[in-house]
Amino acid sequence: MQRLQTDPHDHSAFASWMTGVAADHPADFEIDFHRHARGQLLYALDGVMVVEATTGRWIVPPTTAVWLRPYTEHRLAMRSAVRIRSVLVMPDEARPLPPTDRVVHVSPLLRELIAAAAALGTDVCATARGEAVASLLLEELRQPSALPFYLPWPDDPRMAAVCRAITEKPAQACLADDWARSLAMSAKTFHRHFARSTGMNFGQWRLQARLLGAMDAIGAGQPLMRVALECGYESHSAFTQAFKRQFGLAPSKFLPSNRPAGDGTDLSGQH
Repeated sequence: MQRLQTDPHDHSAFASWMTGVAADHPADFEIDFHRHARGQLLYALDGVMVVEATTGRWIVPPTTAVWLRPYTEHRLAMRSAVRIRSVLVMPDEARPLPPTDRVVHVSPLLRELIAAAAALGTDVCATARGEAVASLLLEELRQPSALPFYLPWPDDPRMAAVCRAITEKPAQACLADDWARSLAMSAKTFHRHFARSTGMNFGQWRLQARLLGAMDAIGAGQPLMRVALECGYESHSAFTQAFKRQFGLAPSKFLPSNRPAGDGTDLSGQH
C-alpha cells in the first residue's frame, strides 16, 4: 500500500479563487488526514475512492463527487485505480455552496466543467474562458441534491464503539437490544442515544453501513457473492434487491470496469 502523509495540493497561496487538480493514483493508494483552507470538490473520472472526514464517510463512484467545506479534515483511500479531478474554492466564494459536507450527483455538464477546471490547474480564473468555467461550475453546485452514499459517525464514544464493531463485522446478528445490554442501558435509552448521535435509527444505520461496506468491497474487485455473504445476506438476489432499494442502482454498477459481474465463485453452494 502506498501512502502520502499529507495532500501535496495546498493551493491557499494562489490568487485564483478557484484552482484545479488532476491526479492519477493506483489501487490501494492512500492520502492521510489533512485539510485545506479552501472548500474542495473531489471527483473520480474512473474508479472508486473512499473519502473519510471527521463528519462522516463517503463511497465515491464516478457518478458522484464529494463536497468538503473549508478546513474539513479528511483522508482518501483508492479502492481501484482512480483518476481524481478536483477543484478548490476560496472560502468567500464557497459560502453560497452546501453548508454541510456531502455527496453530490455529477451530471454530464458538471463532469466536463470539473475536468476543464482541473486541466487549468492553479490558473483557472486567469482567462475569461476559465472564469466562465469556474462561475458555471459554482452555479451547478449551488443547489445539489444530497445522495445516500454517506455514513454518519457518532460523536458519543459508546455509540461509536458499537458502530465500529458493526463496520468491522457487518454480518454479525447483534440487535439493538443486545448492544443495549452490553452497555448496561435500556433498549429505549440506547435507541435515543443512537438516534441523537447519528441522525438515524439503529436499523437504518446498520443497513447503510453494511451496504456502503459492500460498495467499498465491490469497488475493490471482490466477487459479488462473497460480498453478499460477508454483509449478512444468504443469497445474491436478496443482496441485490436490498442494494437497489437503498441506492437505486444494482451492485454490478460498481464493479471495476475490467471485471465481469459474474466473476468469482458462488460461495453459497447453490446455482
